[in-house]
Amino acid sequence: MVVEGQEGPQSLVCQDVEQPQPGPGQVLVRMYAHALNYRDLVILAGGYPHNDTRPVRPVSDGAGEVVAVGAGVDGVQPGDRVMAHLSPHWLAGELTTAAYARLLGGGMDGTLAEYCVFEAHGVVSIPAHLRYEEAATLPCAALTAWEALIRRGQLAPGQTVLLLGTGGVSLFGLQFAKMAGAGVIITSKSNEKLQKARALGADGCVNYAETPDWDVEVRTLTHGRGVDHVLETGGGGTLEKSIRACAFNGQISLVGVLTGLAATASPLGAILSALRLQGIYVASRAAFEAMNRAIEHRQLRPVIDRVFPFEEAAAAYEYFASAQHFGKVVISHQ
Repeated sequence: MVVEGQEGPQSLVCQDVEQPQPGPGQVLVRMYAHALNYRDLVILAGGYPHNDTRPVRPVSDGAGEVVAVGAGVDGVQPGDRVMAHLSPHWLAGELTTAAYARLLGGGMDGTLAEYCVFEAHGVVSIPAHLRYEEAATLPCAALTAWEALIRRGQLAPGQTVLLLGTGGVSLFGLQFAKMAGAGVIITSKSNEKLQKARALGADGCVNYAETPDWDVEVRTLTHGRGVDHVLETGGGGTLEKSIRACAFNGQISLVGVLTGLAATASPLGAILSALRLQGIYVASRAAFEAMNRAIEHRQLRPVIDRVFPFEEAAAAYEYFASAQHFGKVVISHQ
């Protein structure tokens, strides 16, 4: 499938093309599953900054089986189960401008096809216990939460994490936080979703529709101290309250803009509480592999809300955009 226009799911066009072949240093993957992220919605609407081309094959997240390899490929062979890495040229260290310009599903073709060719260094092995549909959810949402809380956040046992909403990043954040021995407070406007989050291990739940001053409730739940980490998926509309919800020396990881870009947050609260605000844009291949080792060791399973067949990709986008989901929305070929 390709995106040709800027009209949302109606921009998706299914095309029949010849099966691609891997060149030197490349692998051919038979795709079995894909997962949607907020980034994919923005790209469909033509509003993604610096990494948005037309036409383009959409979706950054995908998992499948290697069926052929090109010349000079080592370490990957036919039969391997792999996931695509969002930034195939970001192998380790920090993100560079050059790597950012080449991201799957925006700056270059993504995974939403039956067969895809990737750079051999742009695929990562799937944890052995995961199905393809589960593995497809890891490359963006899970890796973002891992980078924010574990690798850069250095989350420690006994600390407390605040998660905004119950989308994929937040639920992976919940799972990683509990894995690290941390406490979790999560917000939603749905009591049903909050009950599900509590069943996953959330220690505190706040309905922000019923409690508009949710930052005050968060401080109450932490006995006035505040939280050590915020996985800030809301953006401009929630940042000020996230700052107020933090403990001294807390950390806010900026990973989403679900409430919009405009912010009126005063920097004073961050200054007086000695907070650290960091932007997170997924992570490197090395971090991806480290996360996968932890996932396999702990036998962690992603939370999937609904799986759509490949032929209903547009419906999957529409459902995802409705924000009804709890966890990940997946498109499957199986």
